[in-house]
Amino acid sequence: MTTETAISAEPRATTGMKHFISIAETTTEQLRAIFASAAKLRDKRKRGERTEPILAGRSLAMIFEKPSLRTRVSFEQAIVELGGHAIMLSDQEVGIGRRESPGDVARVLGGIVHGIIARVFEHAKLIEMAKHGSVPVINALSDNSHPVQALADVMTLIDEFGPDLTGRTIAFIGDGNNVARSLATACGKLGIRFVLASPPGYELEGEFVDWIRSTLPDAQFKVTDDAKSAVRDADVIYTDTWVSMGQEQQKARRQAAFADYQINADLVAQAPDHAIVLHCLPAYRGVEITDDVMDGPRSRVFQQAHNRLHAQKGLIAVIYGSNV
Repeated sequence: MTTETAISAEPRATTGMKHFISIAETTTEQLRAIFASAAKLRDKRKRGERTEPILAGRSLAMIFEKPSLRTRVSFEQAIVELGGHAIMLSDQEVGIGRRESPGDVARVLGGIVHGIIARVFEHAKLIEMAKHGSVPVINALSDNSHPVQALADVMTLIDEFGPDLTGRTIAFIGDGNNVARSLATACGKLGIRFVLASPPGYELEGEFVDWIRSTLPDAQFKVTDDAKSAVRDADVIYTDTWVSMGQEQQKARRQAAFADYQINADLVAQAPDHAIVLHCLPAYRGVEITDDVMDGPRSRVFQQAHNRLHAQKGLIAVIYGSNV
């Protein structure tokens, strides 16, 4: 029996999940399976129990066009803990779309490794890799979406409020960016109300708003420019950096536009007493969030960051078909 026969690159998940490109393409059933697997794997880790080597004999290539702390470390650690091997590749080594097309990169890697994790600038690269690749492709962040972040976010809500999140409210204060898109879509699939408060010109684009309202007609989705009204009934106050990678030249203009959208004690005081605060990090303390909130009793920011590991282990378990 050859290695190629014994160790299949194809996922075995009963949920029918092969790739993880966006929350939009992920069913509610698949999301719930990921959270269930993530919780079981985290509990086993806490108890010091042996985890099933889901990735035994498998290697996953990790291609990062952008810098990363949480995403890289959590994925690499997840692969190790699940018995696999991570091969880290820089943008200079691969050059997706410059040295080789995304499709050719996926075709080559598909005959060598058992999965691809990619953090890219252009979302279209992931779509092309998934189209032409024979192994699972996982989105580790693109300009369009950040689905693995949304998994950790929802897992943190489950930790706080229990598995049934129907009717809970997330107030996302800040830029209508890739994180906001993924989280809004997850909320729509899970019955969570999503309120986005952004200054004019920085909200989610109309095309996305029209898509979510037509595709998820039961979604409770609201856009406003009033941060205080957004948090008034919130269970979760969420923010992100105002200046993402690639937007450095816009820093002064963006900081001026978002000046009234800082997560500080005054804004948090407008929310219910039980509301928690999340930030996907990295945080620019004193800019989009103040130290007293970031380090205060309502903050779940670092629990949220740690859940990146567990959520991604759950994701891998579902893709590779393991009942943990």
